[in-house]
Amino acid sequence: MALFIRQSEDRSKLQERLAAELQEKAKTKALVESKPQDIEDSAYLKDTKPTTGLAWAWIVIVVIALAIVVMLFLQSAR
Repeated sequence: MALFIRQSEDRSKLQERLAAELQEKAKTKALVESKPQDIEDSAYLKDTKPTTGLAWAWIVIVVIALAIVVMLFLQSAR
């Protein structure tokens, strides 16, 4: 019976040591994951907002404006 109790004590010490090691690994992993990975966490994007659904309209307006400038430039070159 004493041998059985001694084995369970060794197991609990081993289990405690393994649990402590796993907790330490979890803490270091949490620290690594909490570090910013992208620029999204940066102060650079503090007061910005995402692109709206009308972005395509602005792109069309810019393309038309560039086309008009190119046409005027080509007509004045003749």
